Amino acid sequence: MDKNSSLNYVSYLKVDQILTAQEPKSVAENGKGFEHDEMLFIVIHQVYELWFKQMLHELDRLNELLLANELSPALATARRILTILKTVVGQIDILETMTPLQFNSFRAFLDSSSGFQSVQFRELEFALGYKRQSMIDHFPEGLHGRDELIARFNAPSLWDTFLGFLHANGYPIPDSELSRDVTAAIKPSPQIQQALLKVYREDVWISRLCERLVDLDEGLQEWRYRHVKMVARTIGAKMGTGGSAGVKYLESTLRPMWPDLWAIRSEL
Repeated sequence: MDKNSSLNYVSYLKVDQILTAQEPKSVAENGKGFEHDEMLFIVIHQVYELWFKQMLHELDRLNELLLANELSPALATARRILTILKTVVGQIDILETMTPLQFNSFRAFLDSSSGFQSVQFRELEFALGYKRQSMIDHFPEGLHGRDELIARFNAPSLWDTFLGFLHANGYPIPDSELSRDVTAAIKPSPQIQQALLKVYREDVWISRLCERLVDLDEGLQEWRYRHVKMVARTIGAKMGTGGSAGVKYLESTLRPMWPDLWAIRSEL
């Protein structure tokens, strides 16, 4: 590196841009400044988006490793994703320090903005295999990230890569599953369940990968559950910000992504 380079901690991490990216929209009751708790709300959600970006980065790496049949680094990458996910879930504890009255002090200023509009979270869902064409319709043409979202929708998910990995290691994955429509919902398959049972009984290392995927599935369900409860204690049965169905919609998402990994539990 050039000794005369001006690169330092602030410029490398873009600290100035990060710390000036919080622009509260509320007006305090006393007319001075903004409502105190809006800053926490903004910072938490900006941090969420950064973690979503990192998880997508790690998921892309995990897919590459599985395609290359590199199990050991794949296990390490899956563990990293799970650790990040636990951190994301833990941040809900911070949000829950905000009372309903504190949230309502600035909620009206949010206008139509809603977490439902997070492109990166939808990318995460698609990358893992929870795909719905209807989700794309919520993001208008020209919106930043929409092209990436569509690409995720049309690309094989982690589940599809995992099935290919099992096939490459000699496990009997049906051709219909290996060539399935990757934009379709993941449905239980008795044939895949039999292959998974064979994995658990014969290969301790690949079964560890299966367990890491179960951890990720459970972790996402934990995130959804904690999110539901946080929203319920904050706004109750009200419509969500931006006109979403709020708690009712969030409750509908509480389901496993990869049902075959759960179905085999009673057979082991």
